[in-house]
Formats: sequence, structure tokens, C-alpha cells
Amino acid sequence: MKASFVRAVIGRIMTGGIMIGGALPGGMALAEGQEGGAGGIPEIIVTAQRREQSVQDVGLSVSVLSAADLAAHHVTSVNDLQNVTPGLEVTNAFGGGQPQFRIRGVGFNDYASNNTPTVGVYVDEVAYPLPIMTQGLVYDVDRVEVLRGPQGVLYGRNTTGGAINILTANPTDTASAGITGDYGSYGAAKVEAYVSGPVSDTVKVRLSAMTQQGGAWQTNRVTGQDLGNANRTAARAKIAWAATPDTDATLNLHYGRDLSDGSGGYLFNPVVQPGVGTLPADTDPSKTGWSLSPAFAKLIGADPTAKPFRNNTSGGADLTVTHRFEDVTLTSITAWEALNRKEFNDWDATAYRDADEYFNSRAQDVSQEVRLASSGPGRLQWVGGLYYAHETLREAFLSDFTDVYGFIANTRYAQTAESISGFGQADYAVTDRLKLILGLREEHEDRTLRTFSTSTIPDTGIGVSTDKVPTGFTQTTGKAGVEFKLDDAALLYANVSRGVKSGGFTAYNTLALSGLAPFRPEVLWAYEAGVKSDLADHTLRLNASAYYYDYHNQQVQSVIIDPTFGAIGKIVNAPRSEIYGAELEVQWAPAHTGLRVTQALGLSHGEFTEFNAVNTAASLATCYPCRAIYTDQAGGDLGFPRITYNGGASYDWALSGYTVKAEADYSYRSSERSLLGSRYNVAGYWLVNAAVTLAPERGPWTATVYGQNILDRRYDLLRNFFTNADIAIPGRPATWGVRLSYQY
Repeated sequence: MKASFVRAVIGRIMTGGIMIGGALPGGMALAEGQEGGAGGIPEIIVTAQRREQSVQDVGLSVSVLSAADLAAHHVTSVNDLQNVTPGLEVTNAFGGGQPQFRIRGVGFNDYASNNTPTVGVYVDEVAYPLPIMTQGLVYDVDRVEVLRGPQGVLYGRNTTGGAINILTANPTDTASAGITGDYGSYGAAKVEAYVSGPVSDTVKVRLSAMTQQGGAWQTNRVTGQDLGNANRTAARAKIAWAATPDTDATLNLHYGRDLSDGSGGYLFNPVVQPGVGTLPADTDPSKTGWSLSPAFAKLIGADPTAKPFRNNTSGGADLTVTHRFEDVTLTSITAWEALNRKEFNDWDATAYRDADEYFNSRAQDVSQEVRLASSGPGRLQWVGGLYYAHETLREAFLSDFTDVYGFIANTRYAQTAESISGFGQADYAVTDRLKLILGLREEHEDRTLRTFSTSTIPDTGIGVSTDKVPTGFTQTTGKAGVEFKLDDAALLYANVSRGVKSGGFTAYNTLALSGLAPFRPEVLWAYEAGVKSDLADHTLRLNASAYYYDYHNQQVQSVIIDPTFGAIGKIVNAPRSEIYGAELEVQWAPAHTGLRVTQALGLSHGEFTEFNAVNTAASLATCYPCRAIYTDQAGGDLGFPRITYNGGASYDWALSGYTVKAEADYSYRSSERSLLGSRYNVAGYWLVNAAVTLAPERGPWTATVYGQNILDRRYDLLRNFFTNADIAIPGRPATWGVRLSYQY
């Protein structure tokens, strides 16, 4: 590294003579030309449509979080975004490492690893095609953009629910560095650091890293052993090279390691263990249970005394090359992402062997995107390109059912997926106020389940195996929209869009080949209209939207009836369903007051309009052979909160050469109806957080004291069952901490 750069970094740290750069304590970046004490709502630039635009000039429902927002709200994973983003929900299946995403009620419940999500996650424009690949640390980020609604044109992977774009911080033109330390309840600790700047006239480098440790708040109800300690570390190197005056290349190398404890559930109903007795329900949600039988421990290569654990490594490399012609920009993004996952969970939350689960997964994805985009002035702006991706997954999924069924289920398979698509979108300004948008994407995908087998240990003579099960699709998706500017401060928009989510396979422990039949792709037609406005000299922002979703072949976790084996868990397609709702977002920042207020309200409703689902109890009463009996679910609730609410307020003031910031944020999610029955409904809940930050008026450090869930609200993230146990995954109790940051 260039010696002058290193000396500059050391010198500036020693003198402490530079202000914290780039962001206000409240998390809103200053708009160009705006004075720090003037108040008002700054302009936010996004790239949601693959070019830089003000968020208020984009006819889309999009939320933007800055680096300061993420720090203030303790966002260290993509899952944490649900606490600060209207309409977004992320829950991990049974508390394990498989996240389930949902935006505006469009989601996909699946505890297997092999299927695509309804919400695409992208880091620096690179798609993470499997949900299990998204669970690394979020750190050293410039901003996060959350798009609501189908993304069927400009993004690498077609989705029906939306997209989460994480844009990491780029190398800086001048030497800079920073470090943030955080320590809180239950011994939770985080340290994040970066160093950035030029190393030659044409090369800039940014090195960043983060580690997260501790935080165990759950305990074994019998032994008192703690559970839930984090042990995550990640590092990134971004190298930017100005190869020519018109050509830039950025290489992104990143690596992560997760050796954390798993999460536990608690029993919200008593559980009957055959031949053992009844275990009472837990009155304290921090209590849980687990165990490893010697046979299962030997099979998965773990110590018999081990707690639920993760032993995951992830990494990748991507190269982005941009060349600017006179009025056109060429962009190429070449990427490779990989995950090695070893994870043990105890889903029955007891010491009995009813549902002890182990995953050993190896996933890789290689992708290439090439696009051309207009860059000159004119009424017509356009972007078009090609996208290719090849994905591989190998997984062993083992379940210890010894105490309930007398065997260990051993499922192994491989899966490949190959996707190629062409896309394009054009925006045409008919007048200075009226703009028309049209986008299309043609995508072909082949997805194949290979060498699938389920066997039992010891061998019971039951199980299945198959060499190859294919599926795929060729689909046209797109968007048509219109935008009309009432004036410089108000935009009206309306869009019709079509999104598709890939079909796939139910890769669970199964005893019948009928369980491996692929489910079809789901299609969502979305109709949305909205308004974006900045009023009162940019001190009041009002954004509102209303939408209607027409859902075809929605993918639903259900059961099928096999004549020999009875009910088999499987993902099926519900022919028709619908979702409709409205959202309102308000920001108020009166000039010269130091006050900031944000509010966001989402109302939505979803129901099946055509779906005959298996009535499990009635069907099993016909056995043997078993015959499927169906119940009409038309009018049945889709099972997501009808009301979501996020709000916050902060106030800055000067105090003898220092600035003090007091802030609070709060969120509400209404009750969630479960498709499994009313006993698994999740009650609605409020969460409230607060913080006070002190910083010198001109100095390089900040100090924050904070509390999360300060009302110590008890709440569940989800409720479910596995074999005999009714379990709930609880949210974290009240936590408190301090955060210190030094930057220049």
C-alpha cells in the first residue's frame, strides 16, 4: 500500500482533526448544497432502475436506508431490515438458517434450502439466488434499497414480491478510516472497521471487516446452559481501477465465517413423549431444550454434548467493468458466490429425539450480466442487456426421529439451475411533465433435481430414490407505467407489472415419489398507483400508494395424500389468490428545529379465490389405501399481518460545543393467521427502541447509549409444529448497550 496513504491515515487519527464525513447523526445524507443546520429533507439518490435518480423522481414504492440508518437501528443482517422497512417481513424457518422473505404479503414458506425466494437479495447488483446464501453480516454499506412489488425486468432473478439491493461503500478519493465498537446486554459485542483511499493515481482500495460476538439470552430449561451466542466474522476488499479516462473496473472480494450457536424454540403447549411422559409448556420464552444422540452425533461428525450450532463459510468475487461511450454506457458484471453450510438445530425444543435436524450444504452460483444504457440527454432513456446464471447445490438433510419413529431419516440430493434472459426498459418523456415507461424480459430456466434419495438408519426398507426430475419455464415478464409531474414537488404514477417466481421441488424427507413432483412457477400481476410529494419547502414529504395483486399458481406449503403412506408434506400451487392494500409514508423535518419525524403505515389483505386444499384429517380417515379429500379454501386468509406500522422521532440540539441527539423508533405488526390452524396464529405486537448520542460539534467521535425493545415486550416471530411439539420462536427481550465510533 502506498506509504503516503498510510502516513496520512495515521496522522489524521493522531490529530483527530477531521469531522465525521458524509452523514448526519439521524441517518439522512445531506443533499448537495444544503446547509447542515438548515433542516429540511435531503435528496436521496438511488439506482433502483439501473441509473442514478432522486428517489422522489422514481415511480416505484421504494424505501432507502443510509449507513447511519443501519447503524442507528442495529441492522447487521438482511433479516434486521424488517424492523425499519414498511411491508417487509423476514423469519427463519423453525429459527434455523433458512430465511423466509415476504413483502406486502407475497412470501414463500419453506425450510428446505433448494428453492428461490419471492424477494430477491442483491449485493452490489449481484444476485444471491438461494435464501440460505443471504445470511452473512451486513457491514460497511453505503445504502440499502427495498423495492416493493414484482421485479420482472431489470433484475437478474425474476421475483414476485420485490427486491432488496445492498450497495456497499466504495473506495474514497482521499484517505479515510473508521472504527465502531458496540457492547450490550448478554455480553453482545460488535466491532466494525474500514480503511480507504488511493494507492496510486489510478487505483483506490477499501478494506473493511466486522465481527459480532456473544448475546446468548436463551437457556436450556434443564441444564441452564446458555444458547444464542453469535460468532460471526466477515471481511471485504474493494479495488477500484480507472483503467482509462472512460473505463473503470471494480473488483470485490469478500469472505465470511459463522460459528454461532443456533436458535431455540419454546413449548407453548405441553408435549407428550410416548413412553416418557408429558413435558409442560414453557412459561418463560427464553427457555428451550436440545440434545444429540450418540448415533446422530457420530453420523454428522459432532460432539454428543454440542449445542445447536452453525459452521458456515461464505465467499465470493465479482468484477464490474464500465465503459463510457459518447452517449451510451456499457456495464459488465461477472460474479461467483459460494456457501458451505453445516448446521444443527433441535426443532422439537426438547431433549427427546423427535426432530433433531442437520444440514450439510454446498451451494455455488456463477453469473454474468452485460447491459447497455443511454447516458446522454434526451427525452428517451433506455437500458437493455443479457443475463446468465448457473447454480449448483448439494445437500444432506438428516433428521433424528428415533424417539418418535425409531429411525434417523437421511435425505441427500443435488440440484442444478440454469437461467438465461434478455431484458430492456425504455422511458420516454412525452412532455416535460409526462413520461411513459415500458419494460420487457424474456427468461428461460432449466431446474433439475438429481440423485435424490431418502433412506432410514437403521434400514427399515422404506424410502425413495430417483435419478433425475426436471422442471423449468420460459416466461415473458414486464412493466408498463406512466408518470406525471404535477409540479417540481409532486409526482403521480401508475404501473402494471408481471413477475414470475421459479417452480421447484419439495426436498424434504419423503417416503413416496409423489412428493417429488415439481410445483409450477407462480405468476403475479401487480397494479399500483401512487403519489410522491415534497411540500413546505422540502420540510414535509408525503408518499402514498395503493395496489392490487392478482396471484396465479401461488406456491403454498401444504400436503398431498399418497395411497400407501398417507399425508406427505409438499409445496403445492393454489390456482388463484389476491392481495390488495395501501401504504402511506410521512417525513417531517421543519427547518432550523433539529426535529425529524418519520411515519409509515401499511394496510393489506390477502385471500385465496380458488384453492381446494387437502383436508388431512378426513383423508387419513379413509386409509388404507388413502384417498385425498379436499376442502374449498376460497375466501381463506393468506396468513400475513394486515397492519404494519413503523415510526420514529429524533431531536438534535447544541450543548457547550457538543451536539446531542435523542431518538426513538417504534413498530407494530398485527396478528398473523396461520394456515396450520388457529393454535399457530401469531399475536400482534409493538416494539419500541430508543437512543441518545453525544458528539463534538467538530470532532471525529460519537458515543451512543441505546435500548432495544425497551418495554420488554414478549412476542413470537412464528409458531409451528414438528412431530409432537408445538413450538414458538421468540423475539429478543429488552437489551441495552453503548456504541462508540471514531471516523475521519
